[in-house]
Amino acid sequence: MDSLIEPSSLAGGAPDSIAISNVNLSLGSGAARVHILKDISLRVGAGETIGLIGPSGSGKSTLLMVMAGLERPDSGQVVVDGTSFNGLDEDALARFRGRQIGIVFQSFHLIPTMTALENVAVPLELAGQAGAADRAARELTSVGLGERLHHYPSQLSGGEQQRVALARALAPDPAILVADEPTGNLDETTGKQIVDLLFAKHAERGMTLVLVTHDSALAQRCDRVVRLRSGRIDTTQPGSAARARSA
Repeated sequence: MDSLIEPSSLAGGAPDSIAISNVNLSLGSGAARVHILKDISLRVGAGETIGLIGPSGSGKSTLLMVMAGLERPDSGQVVVDGTSFNGLDEDALARFRGRQIGIVFQSFHLIPTMTALENVAVPLELAGQAGAADRAARELTSVGLGERLHHYPSQLSGGEQQRVALARALAPDPAILVADEPTGNLDETTGKQIVDLLFAKHAERGMTLVLVTHDSALAQRCDRVVRLRSGRIDTTQPGSAARARSA
C-alpha cells in the first residue's frame, strides 16, 4: 500500500480531517471509460487549508468530489471526520454530508425561484434543524448580505450570489468546507473578496478548508499546495501560510 501523504505541521497531533487511501476512480463506459484518479493517497489535518491545483483534466475537481462524498471511488478508502464513506449507503452519506461538509461550487447552484434567505434556510429545514430562517439570516448577514435577504438570485450580482452560496455552505456549521473554483465566474476584484471571505471564515471557525483552483497564487495562501497531474499527486509542498509560521 502506498503511504499517505502527510498533513502539514499545522495539525500537530490532531486527528485527520480527511484520509484518502489508494483511491481509484474511472468515469464513462466502454471505450469511452477514462481512469480519472489513480492510486491517490492523501491526509488532511483538522483545521488545515489545502490548495489543489493542476491543469484541466488532472483530476483535482474529481478528487474534491470524492472528499465530499459526491463521487464514489471504484476502489480505495475515504474516511472523513472519522467516518468511513465505504460503509455508508447513499441516504446516510447525504445526511453526513449535510451535517459535516459545506460545499461551494464555481456555478452558484442557487434555486432561482427562492430568495437568498430561502436558499440558505431550505437545506437546514430539510435536515430538521430548528430556527432555520434565523440561522440563515445570521449567516447571510455575516457574509455582508444582511440587506439582501429577500432578493432573488436574478436580483443579485455574481459576487452576491456566491456569498449566498457560501452562507448556505456555512449554515450547518460544518467541520469541513470544500470549494471548487469559487472565483471562476467572477471578475478579479470580486473574486478576491470571496477568497478573503473564505479564509476569514476558516480562521474564525477553525474548519478544514480544501480549495480547488487554477490560480497558483491563490493556492499558495493555503497551508499546503497539492499539485495533481494525469490523475496522480505530482507534488505536495508548504504554502505561504505554513512558511510564514515557520519563519
